[in-house]
Amino acid sequence: MTDGKCTECELLRGARPIPGGILHREGGLALHVLSDPSPLRGWLILASERHARAWYDLEPASLATLGPLAARVMSAQRAVLGAEHVYAFAIGDVLQHFHLHLVPRFADTPDRLRGRRCFEARAEDVLPEVEVVAAARAVAAALR
Repeated sequence: MTDGKCTECELLRGARPIPGGILHREGGLALHVLSDPSPLRGWLILASERHARAWYDLEPASLATLGPLAARVMSAQRAVLGAEHVYAFAIGDVLQHFHLHLVPRFADTPDRLRGRRCFEARAEDVLPEVEVVAAARAVAAALR
């Protein structure tokens, strides 16, 4: 939350622009790119559309959708982007929305950006927005 406003609510209703916009909505969940600059193409966020601090606060419909949808997104990241693996991180320290980071790892991903170290990227690791959006849209197209 920033200044009493919910950042994720703003993203979901379009009040705060996000590169590529909302890519997919299903079962009370929304898929979009990482709102911060990304060091990895295809780094996506699967977030609850309602306030839910953590996995255990999700509504039954979102819980029923979460696993199958996350698996479909991860499969698309592997098939369309050529990721060799996809990490799933649910941390829950910042937003008032459950959000699952779906972070692809590629054969050429540097060791310092693998696993949880992807959160420690440096400014020189950041990819151009056009590349981030193109990868996200490719994954979204594979979901349709």
